[in-house]
Amino acid sequence: MFPAAFEYVAPTNLDQALSILSSYGPDAKILAGGQSLIPAMRFRLISPKVLVDINRVGGLNFLEESDGWLRLGALVRHRDLEVSELIRSRYPLLADTAAVVADPIVRNLGTVAGSLAHADPAGDWGAALLAAGAQVVVAGPQGQRTAPLGGFFTGPLVTVLQPDEVITEVRVPVPGPREAGAYLKIERKVGDFAVAAVGVQVALDEAGVCRKAGIGLCAVGPTPLQATAAEEWLVGKVPDDDVIRRAGELAAAASSPADDTRGPAEYKRDMVRVLTVRALRRALARIGEVWR
Repeated sequence: MFPAAFEYVAPTNLDQALSILSSYGPDAKILAGGQSLIPAMRFRLISPKVLVDINRVGGLNFLEESDGWLRLGALVRHRDLEVSELIRSRYPLLADTAAVVADPIVRNLGTVAGSLAHADPAGDWGAALLAAGAQVVVAGPQGQRTAPLGGFFTGPLVTVLQPDEVITEVRVPVPGPREAGAYLKIERKVGDFAVAAVGVQVALDEAGVCRKAGIGLCAVGPTPLQATAAEEWLVGKVPDDDVIRRAGELAAAASSPADDTRGPAEYKRDMVRVLTVRALRRALARIGEVWR
């Protein structure tokens, strides 16, 4: 099947792109990596009248630390994070995630911001960046606004983004001392969507007490989910075996999986429990402690 006919425009600055989006409203779609958009058009799940290719827009391809944030421009590809020494050394949660997104072709072309905007409940970045406490910078006709990722996803393939808005930047808090994360995923085969996946980010104080925790769940609900009860349980406690085990149970309880071709709901829920425990132990090991 072929896509329906559409116009193609390639603005060279953000103002041009926003003007086109304002003119066409919901009939326009942003093209960055296109790894979700083009297949959806091919099968006529969507039929936009115009594609707005932002790959020529300047100032959207940056990966840097600044003012307490890791800043990822809208044109940063999954592969950019996968090979970045900065990401490998300081953001293991993001390094883990980048390495398991789909396949090399998708990772070379697809963008982190585009994945968030697409809002697939099985998209890896939604869960990982919820755990990381990320936010997105959004540009529109009324100017620029910042939206925390918690609350950004409102339904399957739906976000708070308006049709005339575009994500220009993703921001992740720079990790403090004794802080690390991990992302673990179960899939039927390499490159497949997750059966279930869990991202965690934890920080300890000098006494080994958890002072901050983030847990994001992938592919086990109508949106990427944040396991807030599990996060709250961890904070203020030394994460020993019993504490970690209970966090896994609370994360599983926060999930809302469905029976499908990737497995029954109860299996997925139990995998959330198992993956949460394993991811927490891996993150804690990365901080430098030995947890048995």
